[in-house]
Amino acid sequence: MDHFTKVQLDRAARGDINAFQELFKTFQEELKIYLFRLLASRADAEDLTHDTFIRAFDKVASFRGEASFKTWVFRIATNLAYKALSKRRRWVEDVKGQAKDLVLGHPSLRGAIEGVHRTSEFGRFEMREHIDTCFTCMAKNLPIENQVALILKDVYDFSVKEIQLILDRSEGQVKYLLQTARKTLTDLFARRCALVNKNGVCHQCSELNGWFNPKQRQQEAKMKLQLVRRVEDLDARALFRLRLDLVKSINPLRSEGYELQEILLNCNRMAMGELKIPGAS
Repeated sequence: MDHFTKVQLDRAARGDINAFQELFKTFQEELKIYLFRLLASRADAEDLTHDTFIRAFDKVASFRGEASFKTWVFRIATNLAYKALSKRRRWVEDVKGQAKDLVLGHPSLRGAIEGVHRTSEFGRFEMREHIDTCFTCMAKNLPIENQVALILKDVYDFSVKEIQLILDRSEGQVKYLLQTARKTLTDLFARRCALVNKNGVCHQCSELNGWFNPKQRQQEAKMKLQLVRRVEDLDARALFRLRLDLVKSINPLRSEGYELQEILLNCNRMAMGELKIPGAS
């Protein structure tokens, strides 16, 4: 633990909330994005980030340094997210197809999507951002612990030891969670993603690219992606690693098209029963 952290923690333990905030803000945005990827909701991620701050500040005097302060806070946040997610359905493989049917059956949803794209400065459609959203959706097919372990290790570079502390699991259990999560998602993307697999059944990236981008930009947008350019050269596991590299490079809360991606994500949440369909009785 560095001197600055120790001093701030000592002050926070004596009730100095400003000292605690100085430490918390060093990873606050990363924490919020992590919670967003778990919950698929900006509002829920913001609420749980706030709840984590309050819970951690209340307990900071009990922090003993067995892990880094950041890991300790992420454990608190993960427990809160786990509680929230345990009340919800695990998402299904064809969530995007169900969301598409929902939009086709409710003109008001299509109008809302088009309205965001037309009026918002953050309503652009970028295929790489949509692949990031797709990763969030598909990861929600996993059991919660697998989802947490995968995102912490492969997106945020937490060590296995740190994930052990966050999940309260053994080294072997964490490695098994990672192994099964990677295999499940690799198989899922290989089976469904038509962008990188001619036999894939999900065409949403291409369809949305065609909906929102001028015709001359559609192929250009595809060919910007290493994922598409290298599909013939790499196996499913290597393509999964490329997908992870793309996900790691994007902040889904601040991307150029985050408002459009959020409304598309909300359609998935409606399909999974997490949000009420506007106008539905």
